[in-house]
Amino acid sequence: MIEFIVEDFDGVQHPVAIPEGINLSLMEVLKAFEYDIAATCGGMALCATCHVEVLNNNEQLPPPSDSELTMLDTLPHAEDTSRLACQLRIGTEMEGMIFRLKGEQ
Repeated sequence: MIEFIVEDFDGVQHPVAIPEGINLSLMEVLKAFEYDIAATCGGMALCATCHVEVLNNNEQLPPPSDSELTMLDTLPHAEDTSRLACQLRIGTEMEGMIFRLKGEQ
């Protein structure tokens, strides 16, 4: 199992456990667990409504693509640790990470 934490819009942290080898994005997992994120574009990195902030171990994730960086640059509250959940594939490198929801509800 891959275990990580999701901090919701109220600042409450919730543990999430996902089987290894699942071929889903973080956005798909957040939607499946019924977190209130819009994810309007359905994972195409076109809307940034699945914006998350990685609160720890950000360097373990693969670097963002050019299209992800372009979209993040449009956000007024983006941080150096901001990512689009639709662009993050679930993997063992996420073990122990904390993701804060920042996108639109």
